[in-house]
Amino acid sequence: MRPAQWTPPVVWMAAILALSSDLGAAEHTGRVLLPLLRVLLPGADPLQVEAAHRLLRKAAHVAEYAVLGLLWFRALLTAGRRPPAAALVALGVSAAWATLDESVQALTASR
Repeated sequence: MRPAQWTPPVVWMAAILALSSDLGAAEHTGRVLLPLLRVLLPGADPLQVEAAHRLLRKAAHVAEYAVLGLLWFRALLTAGRRPPAAALVALGVSAAWATLDESVQALTASR
């Protein structure tokens, strides 16, 4: 596989790992997302806004792994893998990276 093929998923993996640190903690994302959610949900009480923040963070977590899987799938297809094999490898790499991500988060006090 040429670097141009695997660079996007590897860069995305690095971004995921960076966000697993304190940088991605709820208190940090809340500084940006909570004011935005208050504007978008003007009739919501503080508990509802906080629940929306948690839901948005969980949805982002799912989306970041969906993107990772798609990036690996595309890279593997470009490298000549057949679609079923590419899908299986992409799923395996994404699941392994999710496990590492959760482990890092478990070791981060603010996460």
